[in-house]
Amino acid sequence: MSDDGLVKRFPSWLTSAHWGLRLRSALASALVVGAVLLVAAGAMLWVLYRSLRHEVGAAADSRANQIAAELTRTPAARLPETLLEADRQIAAVQVLDSAGRQVAASRHDLNAPLTQLPAHDATDLPAAAGYDGDWRITAIPVPTPEGTFTVLVAADTEEGEHAVKKVAALLALGGPAVVAAAAAVTYLLVGRSLRSVEHIRARVAGIETSDLSRRVPIPAARDEIARLAETMNAMLDRVEAGHRAQRRFVGDASHELRSPLATITAALELAYHRPEAFDRELIGATLLPEAARMRTLVEDLLTLAAADERELELRVGEVDLDDLIAEEAGALRLRGAVAVQTTIEPVRVHGDRARLTRALRNLTDNAAAHARGRVALRIDRHGDRARITVDDDGPGIAPADRSRVFDRFVRLEDDRARSSGGSGLGLAIVAELVAAHDGSVHVAESPWGGARFVIELPIAGPAVRIEQPVTDPT
Repeated sequence: MSDDGLVKRFPSWLTSAHWGLRLRSALASALVVGAVLLVAAGAMLWVLYRSLRHEVGAAADSRANQIAAELTRTPAARLPETLLEADRQIAAVQVLDSAGRQVAASRHDLNAPLTQLPAHDATDLPAAAGYDGDWRITAIPVPTPEGTFTVLVAADTEEGEHAVKKVAALLALGGPAVVAAAAAVTYLLVGRSLRSVEHIRARVAGIETSDLSRRVPIPAARDEIARLAETMNAMLDRVEAGHRAQRRFVGDASHELRSPLATITAALELAYHRPEAFDRELIGATLLPEAARMRTLVEDLLTLAAADERELELRVGEVDLDDLIAEEAGALRLRGAVAVQTTIEPVRVHGDRARLTRALRNLTDNAAAHARGRVALRIDRHGDRARITVDDDGPGIAPADRSRVFDRFVRLEDDRARSSGGSGLGLAIVAELVAAHDGSVHVAESPWGGARFVIELPIAGPAVRIEQPVTDPT
């Protein structure tokens, strides 16, 4: 019969999947405690039984040795009565001559040897037929001037066996009670712990995307449940921050795209209603710049989206950073807007040349846009890392703004950035491209009082390399 057929034969509540964590924990606790008690009880009863048998056997051995010692000094017929008396442990005493005849005994009805006579000392011998089966016999042959006598002492193990049975009965009665108590305590403790988990679950279930400010309650006990609640709250903090950033990002992106689209639409409507106005000047002065601005913005957004999804692919190879610095410095000089100083040390790293060029170009464009008249580029090596420094003599960046300057759509000088066509994504792209190379970028103050951007890259390149062609982002 298949497993599905077996399951259908039983109600659903009999399957463990429907029992719940509390019941499963209680049953597991009962099984473990029951197994431990069973093993412990068996071991204890065995040790108790062996101990009682040993005690009785030791008493028989001691009496037999005493009688044997006395026989070497006293004739068998005159053995002291105290040595022949029975007590709680000694059931019977018998002294036999070499012919097997009884010469002394604790009882007159002992008309046959207690056990088969051994040739040498022996203990724990079974009783002969006709005697109590619970007797264990100790036999000691004793050579004397009168001949060889055999001392037989019977120890009664029945009392010890009764004691073991009583202990076993007590364990049989108390064991289930202990198992039931363990299961009940486990059920209650797990239920108490799960109440905190249920409160967390209920709170999380009630959190909607429209209000991510709610947090789960943290139990007073500083245990695993409290750490779970703290971790859940930290996750909710990240989700809320990410949600706010996403909404801000979507709002800013739509705002940025709306401006060039509105300009292009207005120009096309003008051309539609006044075809004679659709000339080279309108195309070159309005349509092409706005289309280029929108294309750049879309490419920037795609780059950042790929970085967010960890899909920013790198074509890793050897890159001479000194060559990149020289090329960007030459491009700035051709513009003629600022004076460019360079300090170049040959440094070669493993990285994506196109991505690194894009990051460096964004920094140099930012420096040239804010500089009063001077920009400095520097490349050198510090241990196993390459350092690129871009300085300008502009107004600089206040310390309070240096941590957010790499955020998306951040403009510290909003009007100026808009007039220059900036979208506030250039430095955000720098941060993502540098991070993809396992590097870091930060802002400081330049020697001229302006901004200093510093990129540090590992010489060995990123830890994860993707050796496949990618579209040149430039």
